[in-house]
Amino acid sequence: MKVTLTRKLAVATDICLFELAPAQGTTLPPFTAGAHIDVHIGGVVRQYSLCNSPTERDVYRIGVLREPASRGGSVAMHACVPGTTLEISEPRNHFPLEAQATHSILLAGGIGITPLMSMAAHLHETGGPFELHYCSREPQRAAFLDRLETPPFRHRAQCYFDNDSSGKRIDFALVLAGPEPGKHLYVCGPAGFIEAVLAAAAQAGWASGNVHREYFAAGATSSAAGAAGNDGPFQVSLASSGRVVDVPAGTSIVEALRGCGVEVPVSCEQGVCGTCLTRVLSGTPDHRDVYLTDEERAANDQMLPCCSRALTPMLVLDL
Repeated sequence: MKVTLTRKLAVATDICLFELAPAQGTTLPPFTAGAHIDVHIGGVVRQYSLCNSPTERDVYRIGVLREPASRGGSVAMHACVPGTTLEISEPRNHFPLEAQATHSILLAGGIGITPLMSMAAHLHETGGPFELHYCSREPQRAAFLDRLETPPFRHRAQCYFDNDSSGKRIDFALVLAGPEPGKHLYVCGPAGFIEAVLAAAAQAGWASGNVHREYFAAGATSSAAGAAGNDGPFQVSLASSGRVVDVPAGTSIVEALRGCGVEVPVSCEQGVCGTCLTRVLSGTPDHRDVYLTDEERAANDQMLPCCSRALTPMLVLDL
């Protein structure tokens, strides 16, 4: 759908807030805290988390970090000016809040604060107990500090900076101490930050079902996602027709299927967003995504064909 960039505001070093309003008098679809939208920009599609309250129906807000070394999406976004028309998807949520949680711990690293701001707003508005911990290199690179330092978040948010002269650092063991069945943890940020939080949560005894994470890029993956596997050729069989498609070395499953006229819905094509999630009926996938949990990978009954491959000569997919 078409939206208009109505406002662009610098909120930290290399981070801008973009406000998107419906074009031509249309209304925006509702969304839930933790949701993201696909933005078509500069010839690519990028996913950006919505950072405003889900109660706001007339605007979507996204925060975008400008990364010169990226594939171009963030640079193109930062070049946009108010009045620009953009094409976006409807919101989707692969990082939802647990409605029955008795307490929520929100842990953000860098630009990972964006979906957690929407979560914090929703939890405040619905009376859900929560705490927010935000880690950044320095205050100048931390987005939304003005909001976090004022009510209603001031007494619920703690900020930590690498350049803090007092030496104050986040203590994951302390923050994550005392897991309970009703407590839920949400973490978003760079892969290394997420891995550190997940390791601390496991050490503290958190149940895997109470720990939720969202990566922004595939770069460094979890231990399971980055395991060495088969880079050679293999085959996939489409369960609906029995058709067998060869997947050469250096070619993704999605690309091989596309070459045969079979389209699988994709978005990020990095194993991050989950758009192409596909059931596996037979064979063993070589998981290379950062979307599935370790338990989901171990089950081997679903995979992301945009980036993952096969450990067996044949995969039968529910396509």
